[in-house]
Amino acid sequence: LVLLGKWLEARATRRSGDAIRALAELGAGTARLESGEEIPIDALEVGMRFTVRPGEKIATDGRVVDGHSAVDASMVTGEPVPVEVAPGDEVIGATINTHGFLVVEATRVGAETALAQIMDLVSQAQGSKAPVQRLADRVASVFVPTAITLAALTLVGWLVTGHAADEAFTAAVAVLVIACPCALGLATPLAIMVGTGRGAQLGIVIKGGEVLEDSRRADTVVLDKTGTVTEGHMELVDVLAPSASTAELHRLAASLEARSEHPIAVAIAASVADPLAVDGFENRPGLGVVGHVGANDVRVGRRALFEQVSPEVESAASAAEAEGRTAVLVGRGGSAEGVLVVADRVKPTSAEAVTAFGQLDLDVTLLTGDNATTAEAVARSVGIERVIAGVLPGAKAAEVARLQDEGRIVAMVGDGINDAPALAQADLGISLGTGTDVAIEASDLTLVSGDLRAAADAIALSRRTFATIKGNLFWAFAYNVAAIPLAMFGVLNPMIASAAMGVSSLFVVTNSLRLRRFRGFRAPEPAAAVPSPAMERSPS
Repeated sequence: LVLLGKWLEARATRRSGDAIRALAELGAGTARLESGEEIPIDALEVGMRFTVRPGEKIATDGRVVDGHSAVDASMVTGEPVPVEVAPGDEVIGATINTHGFLVVEATRVGAETALAQIMDLVSQAQGSKAPVQRLADRVASVFVPTAITLAALTLVGWLVTGHAADEAFTAAVAVLVIACPCALGLATPLAIMVGTGRGAQLGIVIKGGEVLEDSRRADTVVLDKTGTVTEGHMELVDVLAPSASTAELHRLAASLEARSEHPIAVAIAASVADPLAVDGFENRPGLGVVGHVGANDVRVGRRALFEQVSPEVESAASAAEAEGRTAVLVGRGGSAEGVLVVADRVKPTSAEAVTAFGQLDLDVTLLTGDNATTAEAVARSVGIERVIAGVLPGAKAAEVARLQDEGRIVAMVGDGINDAPALAQADLGISLGTGTDVAIEASDLTLVSGDLRAAADAIALSRRTFATIKGNLFWAFAYNVAAIPLAMFGVLNPMIASAAMGVSSLFVVTNSLRLRRFRGFRAPEPAAAVPSPAMERSPS
């Protein structure tokens, strides 16, 4: 019976490593070079260019140099929607090219790839101990000698009360068997293994068991704005021309701005594929740019650049600025005819993420170095009530420390170098994988994708994992506490005790494996390379 129980336990436990094994099997075995030669993946070097046909895996991390397609990265990032890629875009090895032909230049190979680093971090996390595991170890260090003492007392008690020696030894052995703390030993590490593995499938890389425990204790989330709540780059979002052709003004302005290197100018210039020729370009610092585009004397910039600004144009510019956007005036001669609205666009999933944080009873604060008007406009658009704006990088860490002084357990989410001090200061630092290496290094938990909902998934997964651990520990102890007295009084014989011990361990294993069905707040993944059972609807 003990062997049967151990066999069932080992068979179920093997499933807990499915996530890491599935990750290991994701990588491509070969790469096809531009010349058509197919080489083993181990022979691929940085700088080499390889091709990816529709339906094939991308051999290694790289940069697209030719072609357009959509890449299914769900098995690495947890993102259900394929991402459009074009020349200049980064791609992750082991993701799938859904359509289109790509030429990719390798930027990272072998152990340097994103997949290899994820596997390494997951393996470290699965081998780490959470604080609750140390508590279980301390309890076991007392429980084991206590169980042995109770077995000895059972033996002596039965002999003293006149029972036969074989009966006395049977009762004592039953106590030892029923008290065996196998389930107690499995309760924590197995849940952490399954939880971190499921996190990896969802694009959540957790650096250790202690991080899991810190995650579930968080009660406050502090969000950086640029690159976290927003896309992190300026783009033209609207053209307003009360009394002129918007298409004509747009093209004239973009053609002129193509000569400038200012970030706002770059955003405007990128919105037109075929700019017109420009003569007499002049950059006027602090005001804008002027130049001749065809027969037009075009000006693009601030109000002070123009002699005449109509009330309609002024009203359109003021309305855009009230929403936290940048208003750039455009006109011909000295008259402003329209407004180019430039903004750092809010990510489409940020509002859903803030809603998810609310469902987890987390207080949300937007912390940014941007001006108050822009910050408050972004906060309103996603449902954040508390905003702290105009904060320098060092002050961000001080704000996090102030929240901690109020007794809060703070999770900080950021993506840039300026977020690193705050990420390190927070009880839980969460960095977006789309951010800088400094931010990722300073954090405790990395979201492979840029979807902010993954942060809510991470906290929900941590809470589910620790609820599972507590359930495992409770039933392991309850089983021992209830069964030892029965064994001492001869109600349980060793054979029944061994069967009960196997069932106890099997219960802990199967309870931990339920974590594989965790889904979270994002849409369910499509069929992908990582096998995944039906997901639960509730995130916690």
